[in-house]
This record gives sequence, structure tokens and C-alpha cells, in this order.
Amino acid sequence: MAFDIHQLHAFTTIVSAGSLGRAAIALNVTQPALSRTIKRLEEQVGAPLFERHSKGMQLTDIGSVLLPHATLMQRESEHATEEINAMRGLAKGTVRVGAVGSIACHILPLAIGRVFAKWPKLQVQVVEGVWDRLADALTKHEIDLALAVAVSDTDEITAIKDCRWEDYSHVVAATNHPLRQKRRLRLADVSDAPWAIAPRGTGPFEHMQQVFAANGLGLPNIVVETRSVTVLKSLVSQSGFLSWMAEPMYEADRKAELIDALPLPGVKRTRMLTAFRRRAGILPGPAVKLLEELRALTTDDVH
Repeated sequence: MAFDIHQLHAFTTIVSAGSLGRAAIALNVTQPALSRTIKRLEEQVGAPLFERHSKGMQLTDIGSVLLPHATLMQRESEHATEEINAMRGLAKGTVRVGAVGSIACHILPLAIGRVFAKWPKLQVQVVEGVWDRLADALTKHEIDLALAVAVSDTDEITAIKDCRWEDYSHVVAATNHPLRQKRRLRLADVSDAPWAIAPRGTGPFEHMQQVFAANGLGLPNIVVETRSVTVLKSLVSQSGFLSWMAEPMYEADRKAELIDALPLPGVKRTRMLTAFRRRAGILPGPAVKLLEELRALTTDDVH
């Protein structure tokens, strides 16, 4: 069954808008014209896609099955058109990438800068988040590359084996934190101080938990859990909190003499980072350009 991309666009717009009237306005067409478009799609499918109510349009079971496929086909069509036009010099291509906080703070901006220097017509869309958010965005075609801590491949997502690198994580504090005055500082000494860290279930939290467990300690005094890198660094630099961070995340703050690792012997930990892509389909050209720069930047980090 071959679908018309314009009909699928009309279908997904009605779902997003919630009513035929609002969708018609969004698409700049009349309601009767939009209604005819959906009727032709329903005739092709062989079943109703919506239940019409006075308050709007509700998906039928068959409509619910069609929706993710329609969304995927629409995005693939948009990506293909965009990439072809970019190659013909008619439009700007778009790099769609997601990254965890530490990569978004350091490696990714460097790679984007290199790409833009060579391909100034390209645009970039960045999603920052923890792995679950990035994996979801990758499978839904919201992004084409995800940059995160190395994890096992899945049926839908695979690591790009020749694009991986290491970084190091530490217990960090403001450069004027009182604990810096203590001689022979140990990990047990930082447990009672107030901590701010990424939430339970995230990579940084689990990494930190492993470090304390390896030293025979329970969790420290976690007061704040947040996914915001900005909030975390502000709590550390301005409010006396401790945290667990990868070096790239606070590199600029270290140079500004705001945040630095605490002198805790043997507490530094290594983690492997990598790029991920969808197993199925072709990696779009703009994403390939970013991947090439990431490889160039990170090659020395794995040796």
C-alpha cells in the first residue's frame, strides 16, 4: 500500500491540532478540502481513522496504528528532501543531534564549530538530555545521532564503534569551599556536606553511587536532584554544594576558577563515551559531516 505524503501530513496535523478546524488553519486550507483529503486516505486504508465528535477528532484503533508510521514516513521524506536540496545548493541541511550534558558542554560545540566552518549553510538542532530521552528521540527520528555513555546495543540503536572516547569524573566543589582546607581529605569527609546531582537512574548518579560503594560508603547527603546542568553548576559554585561531574562539564568553570575537583586520592573514575545511530536506514549527509568531525576530535582520546 503506497501512501501519499500530503495525506499523511494532513492526518498528523489533525492529530496534533485536535480538530479539523484548527488543522485547516494550520495547513492554510479550507475544512471541506481537508475533510476530502482525509476521506481519500481512509478509503485507501479501508477503515475510518477518526471518530468525529462535537469537541474534536479522536483516533480510532486503526488510526492509532497508522500514526507512528505516518510520522516516521513524513520525517524521512522531509530529511530526504532537505538533504537533496542541500546537495544541490538550494537549501540548508540540518544536523539533528542529541547529547548528554558533559558532551554538550565540550566535544559537541567543538565539532559543530568545525562543521560550520566547512559547511556554513548547514543548521544544527541539539537535544540535551539523559540517555532515555536521547534513545527515544533517536528511535522517533527526532535526532540522527546520539552522543552518550557507552551502553549495549539494542534492536533499534547501535553504537558507532569508531567514534568513541574517554573522559573522567570527580567530586567537585567551589574553589573556595571549606573542605579544601582539610588536610588528607577522604571520601568519607564529603558525605555529610550537601550534594546536588543528576537524578537517580541517570548515568552520573549511578557512577557516583558505584564510587561510594567501592569505598564502603552509602550515598552522601543528596539535597538536590536536577537534570539542569546550569542549576547544578550554580549550586556548586554559588551555594556550597558538592557534586559528581565529568571534567568537560565544568572545564570552563575550572578555567574561571569557580569549580574544580576536590583533592581526593583514587576517586577519579573513567567512563567511555560513544556516538549512536539507528540500525535501520541511511545516516543523513549532514549527520555524517558532524560524525567525521567528532571522529577527528576524539581519535587521540582513546589511545
